[in-house]
Amino acid sequence: MSILVIGCEEVKQEVTKLDLELATSKVELFGKGIVSTKLYERDIAISPDGKELIYSLGDYKQQKRCLVQIIKKEGKWGDPQLLSISGTYQDIEPFYAEEGRKLFFASNRPIEKGSKRTDYNIWYSERDGTAWSEPKALNEMINTEKDEFYPSLSRNGNLYFTASRQDGMGLEDIFVSKLVDGVYQKAVALDSTINTKHFEFNAYINPDENLLIFSSFGRTDGYGGGDLYYSTKDKDGNWSLAKNMGEKVNSPQLDYCPFIDSERNNFYFTSERTEEIPTTINNLDQLKDFSNKTENGMGNIYSIRLKELNFN
Repeated sequence: MSILVIGCEEVKQEVTKLDLELATSKVELFGKGIVSTKLYERDIAISPDGKELIYSLGDYKQQKRCLVQIIKKEGKWGDPQLLSISGTYQDIEPFYAEEGRKLFFASNRPIEKGSKRTDYNIWYSERDGTAWSEPKALNEMINTEKDEFYPSLSRNGNLYFTASRQDGMGLEDIFVSKLVDGVYQKAVALDSTINTKHFEFNAYINPDENLLIFSSFGRTDGYGGGDLYYSTKDKDGNWSLAKNMGEKVNSPQLDYCPFIDSERNNFYFTSERTEEIPTTINNLDQLKDFSNKTENGMGNIYSIRLKELNFN
């Protein structure tokens, strides 16, 4: 049990141990008191060797968002630390590539020296010993003067991301840019099996590039604030019509930021779901107690064993 000091009050918070090998048959809060707290956590990435994880942490209103790193040494997880390349700008949505040698993420840092642009773009950093190199922005085939979010890469380097563009189909769409001879090509929106006139965003692509998991808001089969959907690719390279992942994963609140830890076969995502909300507040202590719980409606990270999910 840990004690957080808020003003002059002490709030007890349950702390669990991190265990990436843990297999759960139903959706469970991940890393309570360590990763998932009463602040706003979203989008997690786990290194292929399972010795490092990075996630986004924000204040209650997400006015400030940073990348946080936890490292495992000699079989023990250390404390969460601010990632060395983060803290000045709004940094979110990390993704490991090239066996953990590269880290992609979205940030509103200036894309050019002296630029006053504040849009989000996709950046990458290369591992430099035990640290990360100065981030570089991807080329203009990816980054525009509008926002680009949520990078996810297949094993061959093809990049999937979220953007709002005139050549898209809806309010937000999922795009892909193929990597050819080390250069990213013009990004194109996925077809109507994935994208609609509504919001499609935060797409995870698996290493083999035949499973896509993403969020959508506005569809008639949704459960509420935004749901997770999936699509599979056939042998001819065509994506199937996306299906809702169902109530085993989705809630009436926003569910998004999917990630699969392929090495350990667990599925992770972010949700704004809450513990049961009191129907009546009898005193201020009761209100404060609910507000300071981990599942208070701020984002948290959840996990479930991959084999519990049906992607057929």
